Order: sequence, then C-alpha cells, then structure tokens
Amino acid sequence: MLSYIQENENLLLILGIVSVVSFLATLVIIPWILLRIPADYFSKPRRVSLVSSDSHPSLKIVVFIAKNLIGITVALLGIAMLVLPGQGLLTILIGVMLIDFPGKYRFQRWLISREPVLRSANWLREKGDKKPLVV
Repeated sequence: MLSYIQENENLLLILGIVSVVSFLATLVIIPWILLRIPADYFSKPRRVSLVSSDSHPSLKIVVFIAKNLIGITVALLGIAMLVLPGQGLLTILIGVMLIDFPGKYRFQRWLISREPVLRSANWLREKGDKKPLVV
C-alpha cells in the first residue's frame, strides 16, 4: 500500500484537491440554489420552465441539451467519488436534479416535503432573509 501511494503521489494529490474543491463548492452552491427558488415553487402543480415559453425553439433545445449534459457529467463525477475522496452522494444528487426525466418534479416535491429536508431548507432560507418554502 505504501509503495502504491508513493508511486501515485501526484494522482492522489490531484484527487485530494478535487475532493476539497467539490466539497467547498457544494457548501456554496446548495444554499445559493435554495435562496433563489421562489417560495411557492413546490406548491405549483407543474414545474416552472427554465426558459420562457415564448423563447426561440432552438434556444430551448440548446438549454435542454446543455443542462442534461452538465447533469450527467456531475452525476458521473459523483459516482466516481463514491470510491474516490469526495462528496459522492451529494454530487450525484445535484447531477440528477439537473437531468430532465419523467416524474422529476413529483420526486422533488416528495423529497422537499420530508420534514427534515424542509426544515433544513427553510432554516437556510431564513438565514438568507427569504420566505420559507411552501409545499
């Protein structure tokens, strides 16, 4: 084991740096996202689109493809972090939330309606002077 560490010292250093950066990024990104969600976002029967309905169709396609590619990449990085140093489960969750799939909004509403999750989200929103989420 010691010889493996010595042989791959640079790789382990890079993985350690990526792990720390991804952990710190999640500490910033999750509150940032929670503070930008409208308080009534989860009370609506249908999801609000990222792109307005009167936008050009090609813009909708570009946003859809870019968002899903980023989500898949982040989810794959999270899977890699399950065996490497890093916040694997949290990174997978962020990636999955970026990917569009049938039932995603219903799943998000179910997840945020869990008391510990809603309490934590609203605690963060309170610290950011935002109204609590309504489910």
